[in-house]
Amino acid sequence: MTAIKSELDVVYNLDEKLQTDVYYDSDFKNYIGAIIDIHGGGWFRGDKAKDADWAKRLAREGYYVFVPNYRYAPSAHFPEPLNDMESLYNWLTTSNYSFDHNRIGVVGSSAGGNMAVEMGIRHGLPVVSLSGILDIDHWLAGHQSVIPQEGDTSNFNNIASSTINQNGKNDAFYKWFILNYFDDTTEFESGTPYHRVSETTGPMYLANSIDEFVPTSGVFKLAQTLVSYGIPVTTHFLPGTRHAKGYLEDVYDEIVLFLRRML
Repeated sequence: MTAIKSELDVVYNLDEKLQTDVYYDSDFKNYIGAIIDIHGGGWFRGDKAKDADWAKRLAREGYYVFVPNYRYAPSAHFPEPLNDMESLYNWLTTSNYSFDHNRIGVVGSSAGGNMAVEMGIRHGLPVVSLSGILDIDHWLAGHQSVIPQEGDTSNFNNIASSTINQNGKNDAFYKWFILNYFDDTTEFESGTPYHRVSETTGPMYLANSIDEFVPTSGVFKLAQTLVSYGIPVTTHFLPGTRHAKGYLEDVYDEIVLFLRRML
């Protein structure tokens, strides 16, 4: 197996000093396309380096893979992280990297899954979302009595993404980091992706565990909306409480097939 090449800390937004890591297999002569891989972290933590494992696997499939950092709370709130992904997309589509610039997909986990879906809505890109935060306004309206609570997040940067938030439902923490993402309570609807699906939205692969801390309602609502617009969607509900990259191994082959079919 050949070693995956990487270019780390490539600046894609000079004004905000935002960087992306780039992964590719130099043995490929004709790359299939590019994948944007958006890390999770609840819009208040995380780093591109934590998705190097997933990015390298996708690079071996024949893609250029771009794993960006983006701004998050408390220095930036909705919609600033999404604006950063707009900046990345514009930079990527005009870049000199040797892939077909008309073949770009996006994958993401947790908060990154939300942002991946947003890019699919805005640009018609094929999307893979693992435990994406997809139900915001409806969920908050139904959980007004829940007291938001941060919990212990101190060791996040020292542990693998696949072991974070694997213990099941935690409505207090879920509510805390959603509220932390918004600086204006009137923006909950604007921040809920399925309200803005249209005929130009990209096809989607949506996965979620049945008893994890991210509610399944987001997948159901988004999938139903996509179908109503005639947009192809694949859903996969896994047993248990595993969150996002915690079940990546179980869905990886399906993800690759989806990307090959849709890119």
